[in-house]
Amino acid sequence: MDRSTHLDIEELKMTREQYILATQQNNLPRAENAQLYPVGIYGWRKRCLYFFVLLLLVTMIVNLAMTIWILKVMNFTVDSPLVLQSDRNVTVNARNHMGQLTGQLTVGADAVEAQCKRFEVRASEDGRVLFSADEDEITIGAEKLKVTGTEGAVFGHSVETPHIRAEPSQDLRLESPTRSLIMEAPRGVQVSAAAGDFKATCRKELHLQSTEGEIFLNADKIRLGNLPTGSLSSSSASSSNSRQTVYELCVCPNGKLYLSPAGVGSTCQASSNICLWS
Repeated sequence: MDRSTHLDIEELKMTREQYILATQQNNLPRAENAQLYPVGIYGWRKRCLYFFVLLLLVTMIVNLAMTIWILKVMNFTVDSPLVLQSDRNVTVNARNHMGQLTGQLTVGADAVEAQCKRFEVRASEDGRVLFSADEDEITIGAEKLKVTGTEGAVFGHSVETPHIRAEPSQDLRLESPTRSLIMEAPRGVQVSAAAGDFKATCRKELHLQSTEGEIFLNADKIRLGNLPTGSLSSSSASSSNSRQTVYELCVCPNGKLYLSPAGVGSTCQASSNICLWS
């Protein structure tokens, strides 16, 4: 078989295959009135979508800018404390679940006011109460209460304390400038000066009174200064020494003490005219 015959056979096969394919396509059912619908968003819907996306982006940028501005104006930082400032005052309120006011703290130009049932100041280390106040009492839990004012501490009513002590190398002074100072204790009042003097001064009279016991003075020397001296009669005075150095301590019937120049015997009777002046 020559070459031309081989080519004719190949063309015959290709023509047959084309015929079969054309016949199969003609036998397939064709859809009548077929319509094609486009897929996607077109027209005004697409423009609205782009507008809303752009509006959302602008809103996010404005919110971010406002947040940064608020943080900058209010000085909100990670390392700095919170600072609240006002031209008049700053008020912090606390309310319960019913909306009723239970506590209030007001910081003003003239005063700091706290309105609550109980006010407490606690130590930062162990949390113990340093100061507490309520309607019944005020408690100071610090180890030492120090008053540095020049006028000291002023109390309108009674003060109860087991111990009053001055600072080291400082004097302790209890004073009532216009009224009396009263210290009372059912089992006794003890005032001692271990390394110094004890002085009691007054303008008018100093009373030492014991209703059931006695007044006991225990010392090596007892000195009574500025006692009045009684005068003797002319006859007794001429017989006494002009340079009198020894006197006799005498007592008037009303308890007044006076001195009388000492003699051979008692001279209190001779100089008792001083009792008439008392």
